[in-house]
Parts: sequence; structure tokens; C-alpha cells
Amino acid sequence: MPVREHASRHDRIAELPLVTESATVVEREAMDRDRTEEVRRAVDHWFEREGLADRYESVTDYDDWGTLVEELRADGYSGFARRCATLLERFERPHPMLVRVALEPDDTFEYLAGQYVGLRYCGESRAYSLASSPTRDRVEICVRRVPGGDLSPRLCRDLAVGDEVTMRGPRGELVLDEPSDRDLVFMATGTGVAPLKGMIDYVFDTGADEVDGERRDVWLFLGSAWEDDLPYREAFRAYGRERENFHFVPCLSRESYLSEWAGETDYVQHAFVKHVDESAVSAPLGRELERWLDEAPASGVEARIDPGSAEVYACGINVMVNSLVDAAESVGVPGRYIEAEGFG
Repeated sequence: MPVREHASRHDRIAELPLVTESATVVEREAMDRDRTEEVRRAVDHWFEREGLADRYESVTDYDDWGTLVEELRADGYSGFARRCATLLERFERPHPMLVRVALEPDDTFEYLAGQYVGLRYCGESRAYSLASSPTRDRVEICVRRVPGGDLSPRLCRDLAVGDEVTMRGPRGELVLDEPSDRDLVFMATGTGVAPLKGMIDYVFDTGADEVDGERRDVWLFLGSAWEDDLPYREAFRAYGRERENFHFVPCLSRESYLSEWAGETDYVQHAFVKHVDESAVSAPLGRELERWLDEAPASGVEARIDPGSAEVYACGINVMVNSLVDAAESVGVPGRYIEAEGFG
């Protein structure tokens, strides 16, 4: 199935209907953490573990980590050099990189869970998916800082409570189908989860997770490099504690470098396939996906997905979303029950 494009170009945003010239920022909160000290401890730990602590200058006092990485490569420690390069990248990144922003429009604003709006601040415009549900009082977005970006660094660094932004929209067709007896599977990476967050809130706020007295399983597969790069992670974990039919599966590719992370580390589409009921898959998947269908999940979730009885919603960068859609179709989710939106 084709993946719809999320409008992000400035000229296309200007075409959206004006909602308000003065939506007020009522809350702004960083969702990631400053982990520089954790990185220092982790690098020292890995040097000790590899038996290299005495061979190289103390990393905590090292002024040029880039040179250190090159020295490791030159000395034949290419795998360890990659790990150090990853930790160096994390060490040097600015904070915050991920923020949530709650807005209060000066007029009534109607939208559907999953849609997006265009925001204008300090003369720059960008499209942002709404992370809120129309059942809630506030309109909310989440912003990932893009290095060199025109707007996201300002929203992460400069935006303050009381500031006003121009808001246009809403727009977007990534919206929920009418409630049915089908289970719900949401898949995203990073801030691609924003529209899905609004949809999940809406499902639980309206009781749409129960149809004709039967509970629907609600799944969320969410990928990022680091644990603190998962937007709204505590809200999703709270749903997991409070609702037996909600299954949150974080997929963290790099978190084990800094912590004792023992959950999923694979791509979102692969984690999804690992949680599919193998007995419900009839068509051959090919070597790539067959491997993941046979692999036991690391999430600790015992429930499994019947692809023939599921509807899937996916959002994120185009390449990732296309892979998610391909995986869902391959295991047997009917195309008419897959909704996807990509950007970038």
C-alpha cells in the first residue's frame, strides 16, 4: 500500500487554513536527559571491561575523543571504536533534544486524533503532528531538535511558557477507523509516535478498546536509540501498568551502552514480527522475516498478534514506514487495515 506523505514543506504549510495567530504556550518540558556523566562512567566501564584502561589515557580526562576513536581503529579495535564513537556522539549532543509543548489556542480548535498542524514561530514554519487527543483540554506537540534546522532548535532551546505561535490546520488522513473487533497495532520511531499517542489516548478515553463487551489488544512498538529518546515513555508505561490489554514494546538500539537494558534492541518491524502468532501466518515470509518470526521476543510480553485480526497504524520517516508496512503485509495484515504516514 502507498504511504501518505506528511506535509512539511514551508509553502505547503502556508496553504493550511489559519486556526489562530496566537496559540499560547502553556507548558514546555524536556523529555530527554543530560546523560554526559553516564557516558563518562560507561566509557570507563567499557575500557576496563576490554582490558584497555592502562593502554590509553583516562577517557574522563581526554580532550579529543575523536582522536581516541581513530587510535582504537588503527590498533585493530574497530568494534570497540564504533561503540566509543556512538558514546561520543551522545556525549556531545545538545540538551534538550526532545521536548513536549502544550498549546492553548485562543479559539475553539477541532481536530481528529492523528492529524497534524502547521506552526509558525520567529518567522519559521514547520508541520508537527498533534500528540494530543481531542478528548483532552490541551493541544500538544513533541519536537525533536534537528541540528541545523530552522525551527526545531529554537523550539527546544528558546520557546518559553507565555510565548505565542501561529497555528494552521489541521490536516492529515492518518486517523482511526471506526471501532471494530480488530486489535490495534501502532508502530513508530522517535517523534513519529506523536499522532499515535493522540490516537491511543482517544481509544482509551472513549472506551473504543472495548467492542460488544470484548477487549481489543492495543500494541505500541516504538523505536529509538536511547531510552530517554522515547517520547511519552512514562505515559505509555502507565497504560501498561493500568490496562491489561495495552502492550508497550520499546525497541532501543543503543541503550545497552549506557544501562542494563534487556528489552528489544532490533528494528521496530522485526520486533513486531517476533510478537506475531506464528500459527496465524500462512504465507511464506522469506528468509529475512522468517528469522524474526522464529525468534523469541525480549520484551517479556506474553500476548501475541493475530495479523488477520489486526489493524495497523505506522508513522515516521518514509524508509522506516515502508519497512513497517511491508512487514505487516507480509505476515498477513490485510492492506485495507493498514494506515501509514511518512515524512523526511
